[in-house]
Amino acid sequence: MLALITPYYLPHIGGVEVHVANLARRLAKKYRTIIISSKPSKADYQIKSLQVPYSPIPMYFPKVKAEIYHSHVPSPFFALKADEVAKEIKAYHIITYHNDVVVPERVDGLSIPNFFGKIIEKYNEKIVLPLLERSDTVIATTRSYAETSSVLSSVQDKLEIVPNGVDTSVFTPSKNSKRNEVLYVGRLVEYKGLPHLIKAMKSVQAMEDVKLRIVGEGEDRRMFEEMCRRLEVRAEFTGRLSREGVIKAMREAKVLVLPSFSRLEAFGIVLLEAMACGTPVIGANVPGVGEVAAKAGFVFESEEELAELILSIIRDETLVKKLGRRGRKVVEKEYSWDVVIKMVEKVYSKVVG
Repeated sequence: MLALITPYYLPHIGGVEVHVANLARRLAKKYRTIIISSKPSKADYQIKSLQVPYSPIPMYFPKVKAEIYHSHVPSPFFALKADEVAKEIKAYHIITYHNDVVVPERVDGLSIPNFFGKIIEKYNEKIVLPLLERSDTVIATTRSYAETSSVLSSVQDKLEIVPNGVDTSVFTPSKNSKRNEVLYVGRLVEYKGLPHLIKAMKSVQAMEDVKLRIVGEGEDRRMFEEMCRRLEVRAEFTGRLSREGVIKAMREAKVLVLPSFSRLEAFGIVLLEAMACGTPVIGANVPGVGEVAAKAGFVFESEEELAELILSIIRDETLVKKLGRRGRKVVEKEYSWDVVIKMVEKVYSKVVG
């Protein structure tokens, strides 16, 4: 039996939740698979938890007699409980380390003092480091992120790289012409870097008739709407869309931009989704995000450079098609779930022996 452990699970929305759901659905074809998470969720075991923001603490934990426990962090408390049970029943414990914990300047609209944020980061590191060292294997999603993480530096000898995946049968290109549109898809929170894109679009729109489309919801939406009004940036805020709506938006856009410079953004699944839809991408030049974006698009380090890259793409239809085709080939070869699942199973086989 395989137990997948995640602090949150669907219908809670997030990259880890989507990742675990895809793992579970595909691994269930070969393994008897269960999911353990906080409640309310669609997990097989819904655990009553103390709802600490972003890090629910389970009040108890089931002793499931699985051969492999596969936990997902950065939120460490479910993985800690899983580690205790795995050691007790002599199961293997694998941990996927999705990203470092970096406390943003603001959370839920409240300013977080820098010293307090550093205390939380150090406390989390103090918990997670021994947990990773006790595990049988640690998975990271990109080599560049793993090599620049202070947490992962001590477990390089047991590190495996397995990327996030994308469903290439669902996220597919369209034969229709693309709109003169720049797309952002994600939570509307400051650390996602949306202010960089809005400021860049002011320069872009001064030279070209192109629209900014912002898909998603979040605590900073009003702040971003006001920023667009103040800078006179033409932007459509769609709110949260269905998966079908997101796919349609990705197919229609000339380019998707992921502008986050935060280490909370360690990969950027939206990059894969856009690439699968044949849409060029631009990402911040940081570990993880930059590694993925550069395979079918560009990376940027300043708002001025971002504006120049956006203009170069929307002005060159040949480049749009070339990057779109390249992105589709990359995800089919490296990031489709068929490829990723084989990599996960290889890790399992290596651990179990």
